Amino acid sequence: MAYRWTAYPKLNDRKVEQLAGLINVSPTIAALLLQRGVETFEQAKKFFRPQLTDLYDPFLMKDMDKAVERIKKALDSKERILIYGDYDVDGTTSVATVYSFFNKFTDNIEFYIPDRYKEGYGVSKIGIDYARDTGVTLIIALDCGTRSIELIKYAKDNGLDFIVCDHHLPGDELPLATALLNPKRRDCEYPYKELSGCGIGFKLIQAYAQVNDIPFEEVCKYLDLVAVSTCSDIVEIMDENRILVYYGLKKLNEDPCIGLQALLQSYQIKQEYEVSDIVFGIGPKINAAGRIADAKSSVKLLIEEDFHQAIFLAKTLIENNTERKDIDNDITKEALDILETSDTLKYKKSTVLYSEKWHKGVIGIVASRLIETYYKPTIIFSEVNGMLTGSARSVKDFDVHDAIGACGDLVVQYGGHKYAAGLTIKKESFEAFTRKFEEVVELNSTAELLTPEIAYDMEIDFREITSKFFTLIDQFKPHGPGNMTPIFRTNNLVDAGSRIVKEKHLKLIATQKGTKFDGIGFNMSDVFPIISKNTGFDICYSIEMNEFKGIRNLQLKVRDIRESV
Repeated sequence: MAYRWTAYPKLNDRKVEQLAGLINVSPTIAALLLQRGVETFEQAKKFFRPQLTDLYDPFLMKDMDKAVERIKKALDSKERILIYGDYDVDGTTSVATVYSFFNKFTDNIEFYIPDRYKEGYGVSKIGIDYARDTGVTLIIALDCGTRSIELIKYAKDNGLDFIVCDHHLPGDELPLATALLNPKRRDCEYPYKELSGCGIGFKLIQAYAQVNDIPFEEVCKYLDLVAVSTCSDIVEIMDENRILVYYGLKKLNEDPCIGLQALLQSYQIKQEYEVSDIVFGIGPKINAAGRIADAKSSVKLLIEEDFHQAIFLAKTLIENNTERKDIDNDITKEALDILETSDTLKYKKSTVLYSEKWHKGVIGIVASRLIETYYKPTIIFSEVNGMLTGSARSVKDFDVHDAIGACGDLVVQYGGHKYAAGLTIKKESFEAFTRKFEEVVELNSTAELLTPEIAYDMEIDFREITSKFFTLIDQFKPHGPGNMTPIFRTNNLVDAGSRIVKEKHLKLIATQKGTKFDGIGFNMSDVFPIISKNTGFDICYSIEMNEFKGIRNLQLKVRDIRESV
């Protein structure tokens, strides 16, 4: 796949010099900080040294006082409380956090996760009926509920109060909940809008602890779960999220909850776990239960306090994840075969595929995998109860949620975000929907938008890469949206003995003006001919510390290579 290389817009030289002088760093480091919104000494201090004391007052969030008051009333009156959440990582960690905290104050509490196949996403009538029939009077919904207008009205008509803790974008109408905690509602002045669902659950227990003289340390016990949620849900890791993830990773490394301990036993043992270990290791295992079996087993693991039982529960999740991998690999292969044998489909601006055999729990993953090969907005459908349920994934700068909405009456229902959405259509509408979606994508995209991008921070020379330089950029962690791993470009390199290893990986050895660095390009054997021409080449890369047989050295992680102009 050919990439377009995009440089970060040029910064104001004076601003770079000012910040470099203020905090005593090189202009390159100052520029990297400015790109991440760090402009002052105070902001730099908070960036490099996050403090829990810098978390915002939870009562700045609209309705927080109402939520705390209603929960206090329920606990004092021994009302039955139901903690309700979605079946993905954010939902299950949210439920585990809020349930575990309030379970210390009452035995009259349970949790509920809807069945992906019988109930679908978010608040369901089945869940509300279950709550009513079991004597529940208060439901705390996490990572869902903002758009459940009719269902929350139905709950109210049945004598149930709702507290909604959500981070999804509200519609024009808000639900008739006792409290709606969502920083994205227009009338909420909370200073930070990008918390995960679990992050909002954390703010709820922080607020409750604050007014009920519960030590803040009791709230901090759940920071590892907040980090798992925030990283897995791919929300930005800036501002308050940076603090939560920074300390959440610290807890994950030093004193994880029993359930996460059990999951880490099955993962590679490392000195220090990072964001990538959550995104690619822990998160998928927690997610797998909801995709393949029952997401309640994820919550059971995350609230478990007996290590031996947790190991048993973790084994189930690991088995679910193995099964999930096999299923999504098979479906991805089938989908790629369909695309590769059809010139019509291959050259469209969008990918829309369907098979009644495809498993609903993995079609979102399959959509993402197809984008790795055919970089275009993608929707994969499976059949559920006579309807087609789809998972949509998008490419940078294309709003797939809006594109689905533009398909009008062909869509029965839909929801989600700019880059990921879910939808339902009638089976007989598939061909018409496919045509309409293609029209919308063609109208709203360009050749450039449908070419994958490598966005690099800046161009540097090899001589700038020193141990001190790496030590500083290593402190930019934790990385994530809003603060991605710094990517650099270096031009006019000369090969110094590069080779192919294990048939598909590139072992780079390159020099620039006498300075030599080693690098690794995974699955990049195809660019070796560019290097071996010996006519000079440019690379985009990040910098990492490589350790082999106890020896540590800086290494370039190659993202792409092209001939020098």
